[in-house]
Amino acid sequence: MAILNKIRQRSMVLIIVIAMALFSFVLTDLFKNSSLFGGGPSTTIGEINGIKISQVDFAQQVENRQRQMGPNSSTFQIINAVWDQELRSAIFQSIGEELDMQVGRKELIDLIKQSLGGYDEFLDDAGNFSEAKLNGFIANLKQISPEFSFLGGSPIDYKSWTAFEKNLTQGALQTNYFNLVASGLFATLNEGKVAHQAENEVADLKFVQIPFSSIPDSLVEPTNDDVKSFVKMHEKEYTVDASRGLQFVVFNETPSKSDEDQVKSKLDELLENRVVYNQTTQSQDTVLGFKNTTEVAGFLATNSAFAYNDQFIVKSELPINLVDSLYNLGKNDIYGPYIQEGYYVATKLIDVTQKPDSVKVRHILIPFVGGQRADASVTKTEAQAKATADSILGVIKTKKAKFTDLLSLSSDVVSNEKEGVIDWFAYNAGMAEEFKDFSFDNSKGSIDVVRTDFGYHVIEILDQTGSQKLIKLANLALPIEPSEETIDSVFNATSKFEIAIEKQDFAKVAKDNSYTLRPVSGLRILDESIPGLGIQRSVVKWAFDKETELGSVRRFNLSTGGYVVAQLTEITEEGLMSLDKAIVRARGQIMKNKKAEIIRKRALATNLEGLAAAEGQTVKTATQLKMNNPLLGGVGREPKIVGAAFALKDGETTSLLQGENGMYMVQMVKKTPAPVLESYLSYATRIRQTRVGNINTEAFNALKAAADIQDNRSDFY
Repeated sequence: MAILNKIRQRSMVLIIVIAMALFSFVLTDLFKNSSLFGGGPSTTIGEINGIKISQVDFAQQVENRQRQMGPNSSTFQIINAVWDQELRSAIFQSIGEELDMQVGRKELIDLIKQSLGGYDEFLDDAGNFSEAKLNGFIANLKQISPEFSFLGGSPIDYKSWTAFEKNLTQGALQTNYFNLVASGLFATLNEGKVAHQAENEVADLKFVQIPFSSIPDSLVEPTNDDVKSFVKMHEKEYTVDASRGLQFVVFNETPSKSDEDQVKSKLDELLENRVVYNQTTQSQDTVLGFKNTTEVAGFLATNSAFAYNDQFIVKSELPINLVDSLYNLGKNDIYGPYIQEGYYVATKLIDVTQKPDSVKVRHILIPFVGGQRADASVTKTEAQAKATADSILGVIKTKKAKFTDLLSLSSDVVSNEKEGVIDWFAYNAGMAEEFKDFSFDNSKGSIDVVRTDFGYHVIEILDQTGSQKLIKLANLALPIEPSEETIDSVFNATSKFEIAIEKQDFAKVAKDNSYTLRPVSGLRILDESIPGLGIQRSVVKWAFDKETELGSVRRFNLSTGGYVVAQLTEITEEGLMSLDKAIVRARGQIMKNKKAEIIRKRALATNLEGLAAAEGQTVKTATQLKMNNPLLGGVGREPKIVGAAFALKDGETTSLLQGENGMYMVQMVKKTPAPVLESYLSYATRIRQTRVGNINTEAFNALKAAADIQDNRSDFY
């Protein structure tokens, strides 16, 4: 009681302390997250040459493109594509402002005319493009915004139109810029002459090679000073982006043999009849198994991971490893259980039939509002579309020659160009089911109205060829999944590993437990996938987090089930490559340079024969050499050596030269000059065309290299 009284007496003090703590917490969060105090999250995804890219707009573009691309593209592929688009746009916007390059209204209208000049909305009564109609259309879009109108049967709003104009303007600006650069590109007649000589001048040489392999590597091992000097001389080649290295162990929740056996046992039970107690009738009922049931669709809906597909299939649609086993089943026979793509499966042959190999038809399609691919010009209801199709059928049955006359009513533009004919197609060609069934289930000459999701078709079967066996299958399938026991076992193994590496070396613990240790180096800040793991953006973000230190360890959940335990093993900051990495790349060239110096000091001979004798080599020959193909027979590609040789006159000899594969002394035996041409314009023209052909890529890469780019994508994704 005494303690409670003291607390009551000091309740005001406690309230003040708690209030101050809460205020401190809020204030800290405010300073941390509010841009008012110079911190807080950035609202831009990046900045290029002073042009900011809004994170909100960028995210909207990513979302829009995700809808367009569907599930086949990863999030980061889409992010990178949108970034590349925004980067290019911003670079050319800044270039346009710097050079005062603009796309005027007249040029924009010409571009719109080129793109949309054939649309009815922009044509006058004479069928000509009308600028007044265009302006009226745009004004109407702006007035009704955010509502939409239609252009060529497709909905469009003012925001979409302005985006379209922006894209046209940006495209024109880029084209104009590249054209300006291209207009300044040229190739001189002298360059043309040199190109002609490189292709047609021929030389016969004699040479002595002192291969680098003649000097043991042990004599020229690079020192740290050697590497530092070499890197300093080649800074551009040894400047690297920031990267990270990891090592990790994966703990997959993989079904055990016991898990597989349990699934197989359950599937075996479903194959057979079983007796169950009926609470309603208070009697024993027999439930038919998969072998004996006649209600296949219902049975699979209740018991299988795969629904029943009541369609015949051709032999080529069967899995390659199961073709013979399934295609040759007798009716109601069962194959399995067998494992296929993570499932235990039992397959039953339900029916067999014979159908043509392929069919040729012609059709007239009458679409209805709400039908698949029906555009805004479609106004018929489903009932009206059927009535129209029935009327057409009546006319054609009376006189088949009228078929082509009625094609103007069909919405199938592709087949209309071939008098409504859809040439030979196979049973599994991807036609609408109703269309396919009519075409293959009826005989040549049959004609009728068939409804599909696209509308009502008046179909006539023109011809059929061949005959093939088709089968109808039912698959009772159960997924092979890890049991709770297996999942718990994986969790425990992961936890034990984490505990062990707190006191022991990561790699040693992995080795002691026979776990596969997977090292990865060179991860970039915007990488999405990790070799051996697939898409694991969260791991990459953690590796680049400022608070993640060298040697840090963290567990991550796998989307496929299980865990990965990763350790950060390497931090490479942007700039010059570290000494230990540089030596790996530079070692070979440094050793070549050292060997070259040794050979220069000892090889004092001034002619081929003397050099060959002193170095234990032979004098070799090379004939019919050309400058544009610098291959020395028996040696390999040596562009520097061949280039130096072509500068010699007949009988002249070079000093000792360093090549790719050794040191060389070369003597020109005979040089046959290229034929003299009256003009080298064709060669100069070819050089210029090559340069102009590369201008878009080369010029943009140069602009990109010179741009001031701030990339904040890693802050948001």
